[in-house]
Amino acid sequence: MSFFKFFRMVNLAQFIGFFIITTVAFVASAGGEQVVTYVFGDSLTEVGNNNYLQSLAKSNYPFYGIDYEGGKATGRFTNGRTIGDIISQKLGIESPPPYLSLVPNDDAILKGVNYASGGAGILNDTGLYFIQRMTFDDQINSFEKTKEAIKAKIGQEAAEKHVNEAVYFIGMGSNDYVNNFLQPFLAAGQQYTHDEFVELLASTLGEQFTRLHQLGARKIVFHGLGPLGCIPSQRVKSTRGICLKQVNLWVQQFNSKVKKLVDNLNKHLPYAQMTFADTYPLVLDLIDNPKAYGFKISNTSCCNVDTSVGGLCLPNSKLCTNRTEYVFWDAFHPTDAANAVLADQIFATLFHQPASSPAPAPAQTRARKFISRKHRN
Repeated sequence: MSFFKFFRMVNLAQFIGFFIITTVAFVASAGGEQVVTYVFGDSLTEVGNNNYLQSLAKSNYPFYGIDYEGGKATGRFTNGRTIGDIISQKLGIESPPPYLSLVPNDDAILKGVNYASGGAGILNDTGLYFIQRMTFDDQINSFEKTKEAIKAKIGQEAAEKHVNEAVYFIGMGSNDYVNNFLQPFLAAGQQYTHDEFVELLASTLGEQFTRLHQLGARKIVFHGLGPLGCIPSQRVKSTRGICLKQVNLWVQQFNSKVKKLVDNLNKHLPYAQMTFADTYPLVLDLIDNPKAYGFKISNTSCCNVDTSVGGLCLPNSKLCTNRTEYVFWDAFHPTDAANAVLADQIFATLFHQPASSPAPAPAQTRARKFISRKHRN
């Protein structure tokens, strides 16, 4: 199956289009003015916050970052870049820095901040055994402090406009399953049926979205969960090393519930422009058909840590010989190569220009043309 046929099949614009299109709209309308994004999430989007915490969920050591600029670990849970890093590069902006790396009145807060923290979840109990991590509630509290600092810098009216126009990219929920509900020694799996648990997640998430809206967030993209039953840490629980069907069914139930939540909040919160980005079909196809995307192995990790406690790529891990052939870096996270394929095709499809085309126009130029066509339609 070709990339473009596949993306048309899953409606790419719904996948992450709101984030990109909104971002590009501001680039076009502001004549190249800096796009502002605030990122909330877990280890899939973290860029180094846990480096500043007493946390067991860290990736600031080899072999993480081996394929990142400079070859050093930064706190990203992959061997190189996240999808967000790559899309930011294509749009001509820098990835927002980790919140904990900034002083409270840092000028960088006006250009965007990344609050994501490995081990974080929707529920405050999620990831407790990592000791310190910034839960989604913690991240929202941190954003509130950021807004107060912005007010002090540019005044209340300008600050309100600033936060209203920013884009909020949120990826949360994986740990609520992998490091909570699916762990037999934790209370959630014992205390709740899945129907009860997903209701708890959705109601908590609704309160968190509402609080962000009260703080001025209007353009929110929530990145739905991928097929968690197919990541190496879950496959190893199967005697045949296959995807765990029940886990994937639960994930789809969660995604469906959150999509309905987002639709409902859009109807009831003034000026809300929230989008649910359904990544499940895309990631599943990449895992089921790796060769179609240029990979060889999608059922185990490059670091060969599927059965290790924690599943992270420790300095004593035995790396695969060709990192570009693997979809997964460790037991939970994609490789730089997988992130690059996803980000490149997302961007190329949105702007109708294959990544392999000769002498491509600058990203922001194509963006303006794209938005112009949208307005004419």
